[in-house]
This record gives sequence, C-alpha cells and structure tokens, in this order.
Amino acid sequence: MQPLAAQSTQARSSRRNFSFGAWKQGALWTFLTLYAILTLYPLLWLVLSSFKTNAEFFNSPFGLPASWQFSNYVTAWKSSKMGTAFLNSVIVSLVSLALTLFVSSLAAYVLARIKFRFKAIILTFFVIGMLIPIHSTLVPLFILMKQVGLLNSYWALILPYTAFALPTAIFVLTAYLASVPKEIEEAAYIDGTRLWGVFWRIMLPISLPALSTVIILSFLHFWNDFSFALVFISKSSLKTLPLSIANFADGYQTDYGLTLAAMTIAVIPTVAVYLAFQEQVMKGMTAGAVKG
Repeated sequence: MQPLAAQSTQARSSRRNFSFGAWKQGALWTFLTLYAILTLYPLLWLVLSSFKTNAEFFNSPFGLPASWQFSNYVTAWKSSKMGTAFLNSVIVSLVSLALTLFVSSLAAYVLARIKFRFKAIILTFFVIGMLIPIHSTLVPLFILMKQVGLLNSYWALILPYTAFALPTAIFVLTAYLASVPKEIEEAAYIDGTRLWGVFWRIMLPISLPALSTVIILSFLHFWNDFSFALVFISKSSLKTLPLSIANFADGYQTDYGLTLAAMTIAVIPTVAVYLAFQEQVMKGMTAGAVKG
C-alpha cells in the first residue's frame, strides 16, 4: 500500500489535472460559441432587417422589428421580377453543376486510379488552372462568345462556370479517390464488374463526401456570380438573381427593407444546399481519424 502522503499528493495532482482540463474545455467551448455568434449574426441581422420599414431600419438598425413587415417579401418578389431571375439562376446553376460533377468525376477517376504517361503534366495543368484569375478572362471570353453567337443565352454562363469550376473539382476528387484502397477495385474486377461498373457502382458512391464538397463550393460560385452574368447577359428575361437584386437596389436605393428582403430570398438556396450536404462533408473530413 502507498503511504498516506503519497496518496494525498496523487489526489491533489489528479484534482489539478481535472480542473485544468475542465478549464481548458470550458475556454474552448466559450471561444467556439463566440465565434459561432459572430459568424451567424450577419445572417440573422439580414433576416431581421428584411421585416422592417425603411424608417425603422434607420431608427433601430440592430433592434427587433416593432411590426413585422411580411409584405416586404411580396413586394420585392413582384416589383423586381425575382421569379424569372430565380428560375434563370436555378437553371444555370444546376446545369453547370451537373456538367462539373460529370466531367470532373470521370477525369479524377482516370487521374487517380489509372497509370499512364504524362499524368503528372495533366495534373499540373489543372493546378495551374486554379491560379488563373477568373475576371481577367472576361474580355477575351466576351469576344469569343460574340463570335460563336452564345451571348444572351444560358450557355454563355454555363460553359464558363463549368470550365472554371473543373480545376478545383478535379483536384479535390483526385486527392480523395487516390486514398481509396486498390483492393476494392480488384475485388470488383474479380466479381466480373467492368470498368464503367466499378466507376458508377463503387467509386462514385465512395467519393460522396468529396462530391458534396465540390457541390457546395461550385454551387455557391454559380449562384452568387455577378460579373459573368453582367457582361454576357443583357436580356431582362435571362438575367440571374444577382443582376435582379442589383437592379432592384438601384430602383429602391432608400428602401432597405425591400432590398434586404430580396437578398434574404437569394440567400435561402445557398443555405439549403449547405445544410443538405454538410453531413457528408463532415464525414469526409473525419474519415481519416476513425481508421484503424
């Protein structure tokens, strides 16, 4: 048996370690809570301010609405033709996203799982594509779109969106697919599955966390883009949501309640997409921590 003094010293040491660990845990949670509040407050302020009148917005910019003006959303939707712009943004974003996922998943599978010459050069080519400033290509792309007759069409946005999203998507998917054990493919080939079957039935479902990351990043870019739509689209019937909100703000420079209501409507799809796929993203981030 240990002496009484040694037991007492060990008990005091355990209490100090416990108190230090509890203090450290509490400090961490306090920091994370404050960070979450600071991150979410602008979104909360946007939603609350969208229910205010213009006078109330100036008199109490950070307070709760005295009377909730739900009519701001109806007025904003009708007066700026947000229904048409919303539909245009949905079409452009979804088609661009589908093309990005299809092309990038095929390219990433070949680059990650198949050995061939010049593979390193091709990977370097895509990495360089991530370094090109997107807005520096507006003028040459405008000239190209005009020559091929694609201005004022959905394809004037879909093709550039897909092209600029591919380098990042291929980079993310290639890195993820390269970490998948080779034995999974070999077992599928032994069972008689062909190359396309391995890709569609095995590799694509396995890469769902990486695909979710690509979906979130690409959709945010497609949905919120303003510069490409401003340069390539001039028809009011084809304008996307950012252009509609910009025109709306010009027309209602003094009515911030309506402008913020329009911005809130535009934010809802991006939040919905993130909430739909964030679980898969978290699984992909923690996958390496639970192996073994």
